[in-house]
Formats: sequence, C-alpha cells, structure tokens
Amino acid sequence: MADVLALVGAFVLTVELARRSLGLTWVGFVLVPVSVAVAKATGLYDRDESLLRKTTLDEVPRLFQLATMVALVSWLTGGLIVQGQLDRHEALFLWLVLAGLLMLLRAGARVLALRVAPVERCLFIGDEVSAETIRSKLGCRGGVKAKVVAHLDLDKVAPWSTDSFSVGRLAEIRDLAQTLDVHRAIIAPRSADAGEMLNLVRTLKAVGVRVSVLPRLLEVVGSSVEFDDLHGVTVMGVRRFDLTRSSARFKRAFDVLGASLGLLAVAPLMILLAVAVKLEDGGPVFFRQWRVGRHGKRFQMLKFRTMIQGADAMKDSLRDRNEAQEGLFKIAEDPRVTRVGRLLRRTALDELPQLLNIVRGEMSLVGPRPLVIEEDQRIEGWHRRRLELMPGMTGPWQILGPARVPLREMVAIDYIYVANWSLWTDIKILLRTVPHVLGRKGL
Repeated sequence: MADVLALVGAFVLTVELARRSLGLTWVGFVLVPVSVAVAKATGLYDRDESLLRKTTLDEVPRLFQLATMVALVSWLTGGLIVQGQLDRHEALFLWLVLAGLLMLLRAGARVLALRVAPVERCLFIGDEVSAETIRSKLGCRGGVKAKVVAHLDLDKVAPWSTDSFSVGRLAEIRDLAQTLDVHRAIIAPRSADAGEMLNLVRTLKAVGVRVSVLPRLLEVVGSSVEFDDLHGVTVMGVRRFDLTRSSARFKRAFDVLGASLGLLAVAPLMILLAVAVKLEDGGPVFFRQWRVGRHGKRFQMLKFRTMIQGADAMKDSLRDRNEAQEGLFKIAEDPRVTRVGRLLRRTALDELPQLLNIVRGEMSLVGPRPLVIEEDQRIEGWHRRRLELMPGMTGPWQILGPARVPLREMVAIDYIYVANWSLWTDIKILLRTVPHVLGRKGL
C-alpha cells in the first residue's frame, strides 16, 4: 500500500507541478501494478518475513533502482504513459520524488506495523550465554518487536532431529510450538553438530515456524561474503579484511568532501560556540585528548570543552558513579560539566571540532571508535585489526550508545565494521546517527 501511494503520489505531483498540460494515460495507471510486481520480483516484499529487525534503510539501493526504472520508462516511452512528453527536468523530478516517497512511506508503514502487530514470540535453542545476548538485543527496540518466550538447551533438542520427518515427530514439535505460541525459532548452532542443526531447521520450517540462525562463522569473517555456486555446492568467498587501494582513496575523498562541506556549513555556529565556551570560565575553547588512531598512531582528538578546568584530577573521586563498563568512564549527570557543556553534550555539538581532525587525515566520518590510550592497551589479539581503518567521528558503536556497550563488545563491533566496509555502510551509519543524536540516546 505504501508503494502504491508513493507511485500515485509521485505521478500526481509531477503532473500537477508541470507548467504545461500533462496527464496520465491508461497505460500509466497500468504501470503502478507493474511496478509493484517488479518490486515483488526483486524481493522487496519478502524481507520482513525472514528478518527480526525490519528496516527501510537497507532497501534504499533497490528502491532507487525501482524509481529509476519507473522514471526512465515514463520518459523514454514518449506519450505512452504520460500525455505530453516529459522533458528531462520533469523526469528528474519524478525520479527524485518517487525515490523519496518510497522511502518515506515505507518507513512510516513499518512504524505503523510495529505498533499494531503482536509481539513476535521466539523460542531460543542454544546455550545460555547466547540466549542472554539475544534477549538483550531484542530489548533494544529500533525496528524490533520480539521477545524470547522460552529457551531450550541444545542437547535436549537434538533428539528431535530426524531425517524421516515422521508424522508423530512433526506432531510433537507442532504441539510444542502451539503450546508456547511460538512464531520464530532462533538457533545458536554448535560447530560439532551441523547435521543435527540442518535436520532441526528443516523440521521447524516444516511446521510453519520461522527460523533464524546465529552464524558463528560471520563473527570472524563478517557478512561481506560472496556466495559461489560450484556446480551445486555453495562456497563462500570471503573478502579481504582491509580496504583495497581504490576503496581507501574513495573513502578518504568522501571524508574530505563531507568534512569540508560540513565545516563551511557550521562555521558560524562553531564561532558562536567557541565564544560561549570561552565566556563560561575563561578556559581554553578546545579539549584535546590523546587517542589511538590508524595502525596505532596517536593523535590529539578535538572537542569543544564541556567540563571545568582540572576535570581530569577529579576522575578518581567519581569512579564509584561510573555507568560504563569494562574500562570506559561515563557519568550521566557528571558534576564536572559546565552549563554550556551540558547543552553541547545534549546536542552532540561538542563533537563538531572533529571535522578538523578529519580534514587533517587523523579521523574519518565513519569508523571504529577512537579509544584513549588506557582503553587501547586492553585490546588484544585479532581485535586489534580494528586499527586497519582510521577512527571515526561516528560509527556502529555510536548508534548503539557508547555508554551501554561493553568495551569487549565494542571492539568486536568495530572489527565486523572493518570486515564489512562499503561506502553504502558509511552512508547508512551517518543517516542512522542523525535520529540517534536527535533522540539524545547514549548521552
């Protein structure tokens, strides 16, 4: 319904705002269901059935493809779809409006669906540690409306697995699912029982239960793999961990362009903030802190100063109020924060000087979190591969809320980010950072 409204709305706006007489032909009305059929064929209506977390942002590339197809067909077919030939400016307008409406209305439809849909009840099959991790992640909301209603130990489930799929065995599992009112099973497989897991997945799907699997391999290689069909045998090709030379240059160009435009846009605001910080207590405008950057090289990260002078000397006396975990230090109502500093932190404006770090080549717009020296010394083993990329002004850790993510989990998230890097990943993180900051999460 959202896609139909977007298609109709885009054509109506294009026709109404055109300075000359335009109108839709009967073929133009047929294009609407045809476009919906194309969206169906490309999988745009099937993702939510498989996913726990429903998000429109991951569909943006395919939505742009759909909008491009509709706009090009409308433009190139002459007067077949629109009475009176669309010129290139009107076709461009149709493309941009349709792409925007598809994203906006789909996002709105998902918000509405999350509110009216029942909670997805999940049966977790696996070890207790993994079960607790999934419980905590399901409680984070953000496009998720599910909860774990039962947890079964893997050893107790294994006897169910069978190749025969007998009526009695399927009836036993069906009765359990009905008793617990289970909609989805989440499985954390063990490395030694691949055959049992395969049979279990088949059995669960056979009785109509959705299945999600925690892929332990992807904790190491990330999700950026290419599936290779080797004459009937599926082989995963794992991308190289670090960036190619062209990718690194492309990311750097994106950073310089974004940071430069950002500095030009916020320069007047930064001047006003600098004056406000200076007038607060006469101290320095910037707070400079040594951080560990790419390949372990240290640099001074810039922020607008938000604390009183000599705040570091008070840190030991406030450790009992620390709300962060595993070596991080963060207090929600820190008494060392100045009045101007509270405003800067609440709006995340204290981070703006980091645009200068980006221009200087010390940071990136998106990347692993830049850790202080003491935190970096706690990182060992393969987690240190996170330093293959320059640290970022924002990153996946920022969206999750840095005060709530333990250090061990944060560096694992950074490692997966490096393994999966793409420019589209950076753009998605930047877009998701905006509502995060506006919602004042993790501050």
